[in-house]
Parts: sequence; C-alpha cells; structure tokens
Amino acid sequence: MSLLPQSSAPTLIVHEPSFEGWLSAVFYIYEHRLQHQDYLSVVNAERYTPSLIDTANYVPLDTDRAQRVVKKLKTLLGSSGMRHILWGFLSEKDSISNTLFKVVKYALDYPQRPVLQDLGNLDVLELAQTVKSVGREKHRMEAFVRFEHTQQDVYFARIEPDFNVLPLIGSHFQKRYQDQHWAIYDICRGYGIYYDHSLAVGNQPAPLQTIVDVDQQVIRNPSSFHSEQEKRYQQFWQGYFANINIKERKNLRLHKQYLPQRYWKYLTEKQVLPDAEYLTKGR
Repeated sequence: MSLLPQSSAPTLIVHEPSFEGWLSAVFYIYEHRLQHQDYLSVVNAERYTPSLIDTANYVPLDTDRAQRVVKKLKTLLGSSGMRHILWGFLSEKDSISNTLFKVVKYALDYPQRPVLQDLGNLDVLELAQTVKSVGREKHRMEAFVRFEHTQQDVYFARIEPDFNVLPLIGSHFQKRYQDQHWAIYDICRGYGIYYDHSLAVGNQPAPLQTIVDVDQQVIRNPSSFHSEQEKRYQQFWQGYFANINIKERKNLRLHKQYLPQRYWKYLTEKQVLPDAEYLTKGR
C-alpha cells in the first residue's frame, strides 16, 4: 500500500522481509518503470526507518510475481546466478536488498554480458564477497553443528550463525541422517528445521519442516533434557578429547583460525563436565 499521492514518485521501495518479498519489489519497480529513477533504493522493511526526506512505497508480497522474476533471472543468470542472488539475500546485510537490485538491473540492462563475472562493477564485487562469506559460514555450520540426544529420542542442535544459512544446510543433514529424528534451531532468528524420518518414503528422505515453537528451557538448558545415552557420550567424548591433546604442541592462534571461538559454546568437546574428570586423571 502506497503512502504517497499518485503523482509523487518514491525514492525508497520497502519490501517484505522474505526473499519473495524482495522479488516482489523488483517486479514492482519494473512494472511502474522506476528502474532508471535517480536515487531509487530498495530496503528491507525490518531495516527501514521512516524519514521526512525520503518518500517510500511499501510493496506487498506477491508470490506469482515473485516467481515471474525468478524465471526471468534464471534465464539471464542461470541457476548458479540465482544461487548467488539467494545467498546474498541470506547474508542479511543492511544494504543487500539495494545491492542485489543494482546487480539485477545491470543484468537486465546488458542481457548479453556475464555480469556476475564483472568484478570491476562495485555492486557485483560486493555480492561476490558476500556470497563467499555466506558460503564459508555454511561450510562451518555443516562441520560444527553438534546434535544432543534428548529424552524424546530427537537429536537437537542449537546454532547462532552470522548469516541466515539454515535454509542452505538442511539438505546436507537431510541426506546424512535419514534414519533419525533431528532438529536444528537458529537461536538468533527464532526458527528451526525438523526432520521426521517416519515420513520418509522408500529411499527418498522425509521433507524438512519449519519449527518456531520450541520450549525455551530446551534452548537455555538442553542438558536437562539429555537422555542417559547422551550424558555418557558427552563424558567419554570430553575425556577422549582431553587425552589426545598434546600440551607441548598447543597453538591457540592456529586453533582459533580453524575453529573460531564463537562456535565453542555449542561444541561438546569444549565443555567441562565434572563427571568427565576421572577420565583425564593421571595424565
């Protein structure tokens, strides 16, 4: 719904927070021929602060129009290009909505150019650097996620990634743990994914489900829901980790380079449980 008179042209296009919301905004801009307007900017509604200077149009989510934009962009950029656009959006950077629009506009203005290879364009360069950072975070999440077995026979993991990579890592765990119930919850963003292996059909893995209503006690104090099997496993794993460590070869700087400290609080081997002390005595 527009806040402006029909004759007034907006300088800001404010979209719904989702990726489909951003796609809807791109459609709106071209539908109303605003793409060449000076000072036009696209902004996520969650990051928009009303101003007396700027004039804004709020663009509602329209899934049909969003799909039309996806189809067009796939034609221009291919599947790899669309992956770059999606990963860039999932970075949640303050200016990413506008950067992505500028890249898309560049591609639409010059359909014969491999625009995503043109790192001389500052917007393309920013997108490339952002995608690299998101890819690195995705890789680390796939490596550092630690599941904890609960009394409900669900393997539960908590994460706090820098970027919204949960939509990107689900298929990795979906393929690896097809015979288990598991869930990964993003504490920063308040949602997670859940896999129920009983819904699998034949050799096909079950579909992932989005979860939002998670008991806060599970998030704050998951050890209170640990199964006896999990408690024993953590004790032995911490003992093993302590015993294979060679103090004389300790290199904390290198260790933090490969395993950043912000991940440590969810790694079993980085916790110290009193029950595991007997495993390291005498070393």
